[in-house]
Amino acid sequence: MSIAVAIADDQPLVRAGLQMIIDAAEGMHLAAQATDGREAIEVARRVHPDVLLMDVRMPGVDGIEATRLITSDPERSPRVVILTTFDLDDYVYGALQAGASGFLLKDIPAEQLVEGIRTIANGDGLLSPAVTTRLVKAFVRSSAHAPVPASIGELTTRELEIFKLIARGLSNAEIAETLFLSGATVKTHITKILSKLGLRDRVQAVILAYETAIVRPGIESQDTP
Repeated sequence: MSIAVAIADDQPLVRAGLQMIIDAAEGMHLAAQATDGREAIEVARRVHPDVLLMDVRMPGVDGIEATRLITSDPERSPRVVILTTFDLDDYVYGALQAGASGFLLKDIPAEQLVEGIRTIANGDGLLSPAVTTRLVKAFVRSSAHAPVPASIGELTTRELEIFKLIARGLSNAEIAETLFLSGATVKTHITKILSKLGLRDRVQAVILAYETAIVRPGIESQDTP
């Protein structure tokens, strides 16, 4: 089944370039375009694309606010990928807190963008290593931590172990290699983890882990409430 992709960007040349990449990619098609955040919200509700590529800086409603409004209805919302030329910390944190499933810079190669769209469409989150590093640093600077949800206690020992590895940025393949498990087993565990914690994808898992200090940068997994 073809992946339906929508684009929200106020620059015609950017939209044209993204359209060329999407049209040339196998297994996906461009479903709609929007020139600002308000149109992006309308496209999400009317077209229901699988993935929405969202610019940050747009007139009127910006990309972060549009993302927040779109993802407030998880039953019908597309998965949003923030695509921008800016990689400032406030954009990263704001976009992910708003419900984005990924964050990529516009200067990435076309093949990486296509692979990113496929990753998001398959239900995974997408954070480049640089973005993950910035996100972690933001939590390190924060002195306050959110309370650990009771649902953490529902995780098995293995699930908690995998949850912490997700938070440290390991891919499914890396987790499988680290724990001597098959890729299919890791994927099954991750599905159960997200379900138990009420999370949409691994991006939300990373945010939860650092917000609650279940995982702390530079410190190996130790005591967990």
